[in-house]
Amino acid sequence: MPANAPFNLDDVKKRMDGAVAALKGEFSGLRTGRASAHLLDPVHVDAYGSSTPLNQVAAVSAPEARMLTVQIWDRALVGAVDKAIRAAGLGLNPIVDGQNLRIPIPPLNEERRKELAKLAGKYAETARVAIRNVRRDAMEHLKKLEKDGDIGQDVQKKQSDQVQQATDAAIKKVDEALKVKEEEIMQV
Repeated sequence: MPANAPFNLDDVKKRMDGAVAALKGEFSGLRTGRASAHLLDPVHVDAYGSSTPLNQVAAVSAPEARMLTVQIWDRALVGAVDKAIRAAGLGLNPIVDGQNLRIPIPPLNEERRKELAKLAGKYAETARVAIRNVRRDAMEHLKKLEKDGDIGQDVQKKQSDQVQQATDAAIKKVDEALKVKEEEIMQV
């Protein structure tokens, strides 16, 4: 927020909701036993000198319940895509087939389910940190407005309480989403 801008609680809530939405996007990439094209959403490939999302260099599809296929558009990137998928921590081992990759989805064992639940927890903690950063920015902005004499101490206190309530609500959404995802992962 610019230093001289008035305080906007809706903007703060929107930024917090953005963190929750990003978390749900991350969760869609965690597999639960069925192949999904979204499983590879978190994968980034070192392509053309930068880190590029996989879906910008290849087409991902799920022709079967236990198989993903990745059709790479640039033959020179086959090795980089293979390496990126293996390094993504998803427990997948692609099979190179010319310009395509076939990725068999192994059934989830108990150990892998626990690893995925732990990974979901890491994603949730990242979202919580993002929400707390939004809160910190908003609180600093309010303190600066009070210090500059733009708002009174009572208004600053009231708006700080509103920011804290928005933070608590956003973190509750994260916790609920994590609980649902963990139950989905641990379901046999």
